[in-house]
Amino acid sequence: MPLLPGDSLLFAIGVIAASTGQLSMSIIIPLLIIAALLGDNLNYFVGNKFGELIKEKKKILFLKKEYITHTETFFEKNGGKAIIMARFVPVLRTIAPFVAGAGSMLYYKYIFYCIIGASIWVTSLTFLGYFLGQVVWVKENFDLVILLITLVSVSPVIIKLIKKKYFKK
Repeated sequence: MPLLPGDSLLFAIGVIAASTGQLSMSIIIPLLIIAALLGDNLNYFVGNKFGELIKEKKKILFLKKEYITHTETFFEKNGGKAIIMARFVPVLRTIAPFVAGAGSMLYYKYIFYCIIGASIWVTSLTFLGYFLGQVVWVKENFDLVILLITLVSVSPVIIKLIKKKYFKK
């Protein structure tokens, strides 16, 4: 789901691991990478199976045709590294695997970039939470830190919307 708090959740798990000492990073990191890969692969295969049907419609549930079009353009511009980069943008994180499956991206190429992206995303944000979770200010202002992470993670989407609305070419 595009609105689930992936970045802030990974950070929070790192903070909890640092604060409680009851969660092992050597267990958390691989489990989270596997979870990310399972979700992405499911999304890829759903896109592969139903992509053409959804492309024919204007909107199905939360998935608009324009989201698919924007993501396809993102793939064309950035190639396989788009799978890695999309991991750090909430809506793209959800739509990218679907579009890869619905489009022409071969699975072996997709899974290569997917593994790299999931590993970098999970490891970086969880360890960031782990190390910053040991800082007293972060512990005392945890709600604010999570809010800031959420704002930073959705900022590319917000900036794109502002540009589209106020700075049309």
